[in-house]
Amino acid sequence: MGNWIINHGLTSFILVVWMGINIFLFVWFYFFYDLGPQFFYTRHLLGSALAWARAPAAVLNFNCLLILLPVCRNLLSLIRGSFMCCGRTMRKQLDKNLSFHKLVAYMIGLMTAVHMIAHLLNVEWYNNSRQGVYDKLSTALSNLEDTDSTTYLNPIRKTDIIPTYFVFTTIAGLTGVIITLALILIITSSMEVIRRSYFEVFWYTHHLFIIFFAGLVFHGAGRIVRSQQTTDPVHNVTFCKDRSDEWGRIPECPIPQFAGGFPQTWMWVIGPMILYLCERLVRFIRYMQRVTYRKIVMRPSKVLELQLVKSGFKMEVGQYVFLNCPAISQLEWHPFTMTSAPEEDFFSVHIRSAGDWTDKLIDIVQKLPEGAQGPKMGVDGPFGTASEDVFDYEVSMLVGAGIGVTPFASILKSIWYKFKESNPKLRTRKIYFYWLCRETHAFEWFADLLQVLEKEMEERGMGDFLTYKLYLTGWDQSTAHHVRVRFDQDTDAVTGLKQKTHYGRPIWDKEFEQVRKENPTSVVGTFLCGPEALGKVLEKKCVKYSDVDPRKTKFYFNKENF
Repeated sequence: MGNWIINHGLTSFILVVWMGINIFLFVWFYFFYDLGPQFFYTRHLLGSALAWARAPAAVLNFNCLLILLPVCRNLLSLIRGSFMCCGRTMRKQLDKNLSFHKLVAYMIGLMTAVHMIAHLLNVEWYNNSRQGVYDKLSTALSNLEDTDSTTYLNPIRKTDIIPTYFVFTTIAGLTGVIITLALILIITSSMEVIRRSYFEVFWYTHHLFIIFFAGLVFHGAGRIVRSQQTTDPVHNVTFCKDRSDEWGRIPECPIPQFAGGFPQTWMWVIGPMILYLCERLVRFIRYMQRVTYRKIVMRPSKVLELQLVKSGFKMEVGQYVFLNCPAISQLEWHPFTMTSAPEEDFFSVHIRSAGDWTDKLIDIVQKLPEGAQGPKMGVDGPFGTASEDVFDYEVSMLVGAGIGVTPFASILKSIWYKFKESNPKLRTRKIYFYWLCRETHAFEWFADLLQVLEKEMEERGMGDFLTYKLYLTGWDQSTAHHVRVRFDQDTDAVTGLKQKTHYGRPIWDKEFEQVRKENPTSVVGTFLCGPEALGKVLEKKCVKYSDVDPRKTKFYFNKENF
């Protein structure tokens, strides 16, 4: 339990607070509408569906307030920078922004379904009351009329109207349909199978959030749910509910007056909407800034390296940027971790062929004349990630899978520069680096960097500073034969490094046990850029091998999220 608290305590506390607020809002507004005397006549027409419609609406307001904040990347980077004086556990919560964004979206989807079903029932019951299907009181309440038609209770004002027509001709009904359709498209296109295979579908449909929020702002303007107003003399519900024939004829029972509630949703979402507009304005300004190519290199295994220069661009290790190529698409932006170090006068990204957009970019670059500038490129960023905190730990475990090695290229380059400049601020005294890859060619573009680091550490007598292990998880017969022939050589047959390549996958229990044994009193930061399944394994190992005793080894798990 202690190990679990170390790694997940604050995250769980935030989720409990979030869920607690949701439950509180639901229960509070449910009883407000289910027990409130001003809604006695409304409940008579609608029953419990009134409370079941309004309680989810309150929860929706709260979550629609939150949904945009986790995707305000510049805001999160600003907060991360402001929190540098605070604990790493607090900053680590910012790396879970997309997970929280999804969680809030699920809550919005669930509450929308409940809210929609309850209101569909409400429309049916309003219509039945108007038709005189129910009791005498329901009919009397539905027939209430006034000269300006403003103090009625039943929003269906005609007896010959059909519910479907009412839904599509009122502000609340029409905006509700638009909001629901937009939300269905947003959520379904966000499924992982669609997001990975048809990213463009996900990207474009996700921008229906503009329509969603526009509809949300106007949704409450219809004021469909109405409450009883105070009159002089007072209309006593207890005395008058069975005397509907005498309303307006005796002083004790004046005609009841009703009014719709003031729209509140816009007050919940206006702040986040303004913040998000500022976010998009910053992104647009960055997009307009000129970007030039310093170097374009086509690496093996269809990995494209772009070295770019942009005026005023400043980065930290492990950060990422969003790239836009108007020649491919004016609207699509894709995230890429930078592989350059902050000490360099340019920034670089390595782009692997992984879909339509990357394939088109690689095709454009391959057709360029030698020495020519590449296509126009928009750059948004840099944005902070978990890898920024690498140098805050005495010991770091870096785990990359495939192209997920990119943030660690930036980190290892920065270490090389720090040693070269004898930087006194470098707190890190030991780094363990693990790279899992399926293809031998994928090692080639990164092997040069590791060779330079190997040589640098040996010359400075710090060969123990960097321990790296490369794992080839897929190979064929020719690879196996090649390795067998060169087995006795000093350098590895695959990478040319002194450290021999391992075949298969790491035995993580053995690796964590070794790190704990070699660093008995250290705080170890474990950083992953790779698949979710591997993340779950490493997260469990961090919990398993952490010790509650502050004098012993503790592991903190950090994962890159895009």
